[in-house]
Parts: sequence; structure tokens; C-alpha cells
Amino acid sequence: MTSSTKYKVIAPLAAATVALAGLAMIDKLPEPTSAVTRAGHSPTTRVDGVAHQAGAVTQDQHAEIIDYWTDERMAAAQPITALVDSALEITEPVLPAPTDDAVEPQAARPDSEGETWNDGGLVTRTTGKVYLTMDGRDFTCSASVVDSANESTLVTAGHCAKDGKGAWARNWTFVPGHDDGDAPHGKFTARDLIVSPKWAKEADDSYDFAMVVLNEADSTTVQDRVGSQRLSFDTWTEDRVNQGVQVYTFGYPSASPFDGKNLHYCSGRTVPDTGGTTANGVRCSMTQGSSGGPWFADFDPSTGQGNIASVVSFKYADDRTIQYGPRLGSEARRLYERASEL
Repeated sequence: MTSSTKYKVIAPLAAATVALAGLAMIDKLPEPTSAVTRAGHSPTTRVDGVAHQAGAVTQDQHAEIIDYWTDERMAAAQPITALVDSALEITEPVLPAPTDDAVEPQAARPDSEGETWNDGGLVTRTTGKVYLTMDGRDFTCSASVVDSANESTLVTAGHCAKDGKGAWARNWTFVPGHDDGDAPHGKFTARDLIVSPKWAKEADDSYDFAMVVLNEADSTTVQDRVGSQRLSFDTWTEDRVNQGVQVYTFGYPSASPFDGKNLHYCSGRTVPDTGGTTANGVRCSMTQGSSGGPWFADFDPSTGQGNIASVVSFKYADDRTIQYGPRLGSEARRLYERASEL
């Protein structure tokens, strides 16, 4: 789907690097972060049509990852693909970011292009910031808690779990309700990362979604701690795709001009991607770091609840006004069912 003039800017790091400038660009990237823990990572396995990777599977591995994420490392982590943007001297999105000036909070709007979410509700607890290490560098993403039998399952972007056909993420840690650097509901490490084989083998953007199963924190599941959202696997019917679906998308954008401290949202009616994927797009100024954040259909701003039908996936560099998300359908359901069993 990419070309020399139309590439992704919220995307797998390795794939974007090769698509933009070949292997020569690797020389321009910063040195890897030192002292990266290797807790709990065994070779990739494929079970029941999914690709998955073990995370922290012992208490010692969980503790090692929690210790790894010092305040300094968390503050220094960059949004995924920020290194690629930096090498290309891309610093601003087409749309200006809404300001966070000290003004009276406004009610949720159906046509937001990236304002701070001020309406509270369940979404402020179930959406969180993700910290991870990929190819020796520390990054941030977003994710959401979803209702599951194990009370420990998240949905996020595939490239927040595995770098397309490249490396799996390590040190994967979820901070629900992240608020200006604080972790009001604790930190949860991943014990399993699950993606579609179409993402793991082909980096197909139509399948840029992942399910992540978390460890408990202080003997409490994440769902018991913060609640959960519903997943929808039948939102994207042909009629609804053609008509457009009213969505609300959430995340922690961290690339300039955002700072990753607070939850932001976009809202509007979707349009289908014409670049070769089955993804859908919505007008949005949110930048990298929002990757993996939930897209809600049938969202109720008064309660902060809805049906997650997609996740923040990518933008095109020659039109940074539109944020795209893959359709959660039968393949996502297979991943979810597998995750719920773990």
C-alpha cells in the first residue's frame, strides 16, 4: 500500500524505515537503549491460527519489568515511528493540535479533531498508555481493556506488539488511566502478546490489531481494577462502511505538538481507505503515541462506554489529516477468543 510519496507515519518502525529510505536510514537512528531486560521471551509460536509471544510469565520477570520502567525511562520513551519522523525532519501534522490552555472544559463533540477528553466516564479508566521496548529502543502506544473471561485482555495495534515482520515488543507495560505521568490504577505487565499471522508474516495493515493478556497487579486483574469495554466484530457491514460510521477514537498522542500526558479524542464519520487496505479513516490531528487506542462505535459520551470496532493504526504522510483503523472482524474475534482462554 505504500509508495515513495504515500507512506505511513503511524506504523511499524522497521517497515516504515525500509519503505522510506532503505537500510541506509538505520544509520541515522539513535543508539539502542541500554540495559534492556529480556524477561520471558521465547520464540514465536502459532496456535489456532494466531501468532503469539510470551511476556512476563513468572513473578520475577514481572518485577524485573516493573523495575525497568523508572520515571526517567518512562519520560524518555518515544512514540512508535517518532525516530523515522525525526530522520525525515517531519515535526508537525497538517492539522494544528487543539490547545490545552486553562479554559472551561467543553462537552464532548461529535466532530473533535484531537481535543483533550474532559468528560470522564469509563473510557478514562479503561484506556491507558503503553510502554514497550522494540529493537532495543523504548516506545509508547495506547490500548484499552476489553471484557473477557480472564478479566485481563487488552486490544491495541499490531505494531504495538510486533514490528510487522520484525521483532516482538519486550518490557510491555500498561498504565490504565494514565494522567500527566501518574499511574492512578497501577501498572500491569503483559504475559502474552497475540497478533494475526497476516500481520506477523506480511505486515498487512488491514490486520494491524493485537490482543494482549496481562498479569495481575497486587493480586487484582485489570478488569476488576478499572472495568472494561465491549468489543464489536460486526460493525463494518458493507452498508455502514459506505454510509460512514460515527466513531470516537482515543489515545495518548506523544509526538509534537502533543506531549503524551493526557487522554485525547477525535470523533466524526468514517470514510473507507482508498490506499489498498480495508481500513477506515476519520479526520484527526492525533499523532504517534495514540497508536493502539480504541475506536468506539455506538459511543455514549455521558458514560464513556461504547463498542470498540477498531484501533488507531496509521496515517499517510501526504494526508496527515486522516487517521485510519483496521476493521475488527472474524480475524480479530479469533485473536480475542484465544486471548480470553489464557
